[in-house]
Amino acid sequence: MILFAGLGNPGAKYAGHRHNIGFLAVDEIARNFNFPPWRSKFRGAVCEGQLGREKVLLLKPQTYMNESGRSVAEAAKFYKLGPEDVFVFHDELDLAAGKLRCKAGGGLAGHNGLRSIAAHMGPDFNRVRLGIGHPGNKGQVHSWVLKDFAKHDHEWLDPMIDAIGRNADQLAAGDTSQFQNKVHLAVNPKADAEVPKQKKSKKPAPVTAKVPEKDVEKSGPLAAALKTLFSKQDDK
Repeated sequence: MILFAGLGNPGAKYAGHRHNIGFLAVDEIARNFNFPPWRSKFRGAVCEGQLGREKVLLLKPQTYMNESGRSVAEAAKFYKLGPEDVFVFHDELDLAAGKLRCKAGGGLAGHNGLRSIAAHMGPDFNRVRLGIGHPGNKGQVHSWVLKDFAKHDHEWLDPMIDAIGRNADQLAAGDTSQFQNKVHLAVNPKADAEVPKQKKSKKPAPVTAKVPEKDVEKSGPLAAALKTLFSKQDDK
């Protein structure tokens, strides 16, 4: 069993916020792999299913972002999961919009949801960082994450979430590089364009060196023939 926890805030008014991209990711995984309906457990919404050979519990904490750790730690403890079995999908200000990176452990980057999880079970869990971009001003961060995605954001958001849903089995199998690559190509399809083939260079015509008469064998029919040839060339 492994745990995929998507972070966000519960309630309809938060549903379209950038801070809720973790909810969007696990919702799409559940939809794409035909998981059963969500139910209430571990202070969150959960559903359980199969991703490839792995049994996976999807979790959306309903404790609000700042208390996400209470829900995630409770689910992990119930199933006796270590940090290596927990994958947290969350918004990432330090990544450009549409970028996705996976990492194990590391810093918290000021993210209140990650901070709460680390406080309850340590910092060594896996993170699936979903880039939402930065507003450019630290003072605008709060309003940036607690604001709906703009219409133009869906140009990268929709293919990103769709690719996460379709390729989550690779992440569950531990193939993070392939998972990241699939999402990258979905958001940036031009990156998969064929590299132009280089033109083959023409081979130079073979050069036949003229053998000096003095280097020709001095006896035999071949020597005689070559001697005659050189004599004709010299007469020209």
